[in-house]
Order: sequence, then structure tokens, then C-alpha cells
Amino acid sequence: MQTNPTYSSLVAVGDSFTEGMSDLLPDGSYRGWADLLAGRMAAVTPGFRYANLAVRGKLIQQIVDEQVDVAAAMQADVITLVGGLNDTLRPKCDMVRVRDLLTEAVERLAPSCKQLVLMRSPGRQGPVLERFRPRMEELFTVVDELGARHGAVVVDLYGAPSLSDPRLWDVDRLHLSAEGHRRVAEAVWQTLGYDPEDTEWRTPIPATVPPRWLARRIADARFARQHLLPWIGRRLTGRSSGDGLPPKRPDLLPYEH
Repeated sequence: MQTNPTYSSLVAVGDSFTEGMSDLLPDGSYRGWADLLAGRMAAVTPGFRYANLAVRGKLIQQIVDEQVDVAAAMQADVITLVGGLNDTLRPKCDMVRVRDLLTEAVERLAPSCKQLVLMRSPGRQGPVLERFRPRMEELFTVVDELGARHGAVVVDLYGAPSLSDPRLWDVDRLHLSAEGHRRVAEAVWQTLGYDPEDTEWRTPIPATVPPRWLARRIADARFARQHLLPWIGRRLTGRSSGDGLPPKRPDLLPYEH
């Protein structure tokens, strides 16, 4: 990868991870790693343009149907694609279909940009992840194979010790905190060939005294009530948190802080 490359545009494709949940801003909107990355790329490239087509809750079929052709038509220098993880978290998941759809997305996007970026998504420690880990790792094997076949770079977030730490995740236990998103932005920045600003993004944060048993149980109960039960309800009824929501930043326009 070249050092300090010149990329003039970025299009981000995906779900809540790329939309930026749960990096919440004071106005109630989400920032996230893609916005942070775009800001850094814009700072070194005048006239830099950025679009973010991601919508929370999207499955890989929806990403292919709603975002891929739009992104390909923009002819951006860099396209990031992260999808399929929501599928692996469903009670029933056809991994052959997920593989085929992800392959279709990569085959459409890779020829339309100078550099396609894929990712092995981060996963936090905990019992929920353990249940779905085999599917996730099967998905990441497909990502690695597609990256090698189509000249895409693969950012390994799954293998980063820092990003498995529950303290870098929001209280919903599904989305990264602001610090988690910052580290992802740094990871992609370096993978694209820019000089590192944080060479320790993979390094775990310092240990702290764990919360007491009662505090953990209270947190578990709050998590179940506010996040887990609504998530299960959406799965059972076929609804999504992104139903009816537009893309975050649908047009490829000059980036403004």
C-alpha cells in the first residue's frame, strides 16, 4: 500500500456499524468511523467528497438491492463495504446465500473504484457473541477470499484485542462507543496507506477494577429491558430498526466538518 495516497472521494456502504451507531453527537445524530475517516481524508485532500449510504439494521440482500448500484455509479476513489453481520445474528441464516450476495456486491463494487475496502467486523467478548461466533468467522473467511480475489484490502478488526473489550462498546452491546469508532477510523486510515496517527489502536485499554456483582446484574437487567427484548421483538416480527430511514448521506458531495 502506498504511503500518504491521494484519494479524492469516499463512499461508505453498509448497516448500523457504518452509519455510526452509537457514536452519538449532541444534536442526536450519529458520527462514527466513516465520518471520522472522511474528515481526516478531507483534511489532506482539498475538494474531497463523501457519501454514506449506510442504514441501520440492513441485511446483505437489502444492501445489495438498495446501496451497491448507487455506490458503484458514484465512481468514488474509495468504497467501503461492511455487510452480512446482521444476517449472522438472525435465528435462521443461510450462509450460502449470504456468501453469494456478498460476492455479488464485491463483484459490482470492485471495478467501480480505485480501492475497495472490506472488513472483518469487531466482536465484543460475551455469551451472545459466542453463540454466533461460528457464523461470523465463516463470514470473515468469505471476506478474506473476496479481498484476495478482487484486489480489495481487508481491515482486520475482529483480530484486534482492543476492540473486543466490552468497555469500547455501547450499553446496547451491539455497537461501538465513540472511542471504538475512533480506533476503527484509524485502522482504515492506516490500511489505505496514510501515516499512522495512533500506532496503538490495537492495544487494549488499561485494566480497571471490574464492577461489583450487583452492579453487573443491574446493568444486565437494564440491557435486557431496553435493548435485548426490543431487538428480539423486531426479529420475531420481521421488522428492522432502519425501516423507513433514508441513507445517512445519500449524495457524493464535498465534505464539510
